[in-house]
Amino acid sequence: MNDTIAAGILLADKPAGISSHDVVARARHALGLRRIGHAGTLDPFATGLLIVLVGRATRLQRYFMALPKTYDVVAQLGARSTTGDPEGEVVRTGVFPPEPLQLPHGRILQRPPAYSAVKVDGERAYARARRGETVELAEREVEVFDAREISREDDRVSLRVVCSSGTYVRSIVSELGDAYCLELRRSAIGPFDVDGAWPTQGPVSLLDVGEACARFMEVVEVGEADALAISHGRSIGAAGEVGPGPVLLVGATGALAVAELRRGVAGRPMLAPSVGLHDQ
Repeated sequence: MNDTIAAGILLADKPAGISSHDVVARARHALGLRRIGHAGTLDPFATGLLIVLVGRATRLQRYFMALPKTYDVVAQLGARSTTGDPEGEVVRTGVFPPEPLQLPHGRILQRPPAYSAVKVDGERAYARARRGETVELAEREVEVFDAREISREDDRVSLRVVCSSGTYVRSIVSELGDAYCLELRRSAIGPFDVDGAWPTQGPVSLLDVGEACARFMEVVEVGEADALAISHGRSIGAAGEVGPGPVLLVGATGALAVAELRRGVAGRPMLAPSVGLHDQ
């Protein structure tokens, strides 16, 4: 197997204690490939679904990154952590957030934690924070589609959070008051579920790129003439109503490309290929 012919989507179940980069390294070893990346980092203490992109599928990263994420969370109440998770300095305060918990919903402004992978002047924020530097990152708009309490036992509460890419669940928990994120598991990314995902060792099974894209993209079937134009990277006319999101173009031979809606001459709607799939 080599990088010129391999392409696919690998659903991995990251264990605690290793980084997302470590999962990619294990996938490279298992597949004997170099061209592998992932779509959405998980902190080392966190577990769960990591979408690994293999071969030319790495060109689709932004589409998989944009999918909503579902997290199962265990929050420790009555304590604070310098990092918002078990890896920081924990101080028990005995002060508990008011009930019911005030969980955010909708579009919110959120400030990434100082101990995050956001870059500041070319350096990761967590590297500066670990040196004792004061790090205050700019707020960003994120969206929380759903956040709810699932169960409670003594000073621990289980939560389910569904949110947009770029949302820091650690910050959601910390902003409850005296609380930090004790356990964090990503159970789903868009339509992809962690159940049955690769346990980062043993045999690897890849999803077909076209089949994976069809789970969350609008699918448009095209004829022979349009398929030829797409194979040369040319835009085709958009027949009928097409949504604003990415579109999977499919021909007689299978998935051809991922396209995006554009306006051509006189405002005519066109589907412009952004990532070719026909040679996979």
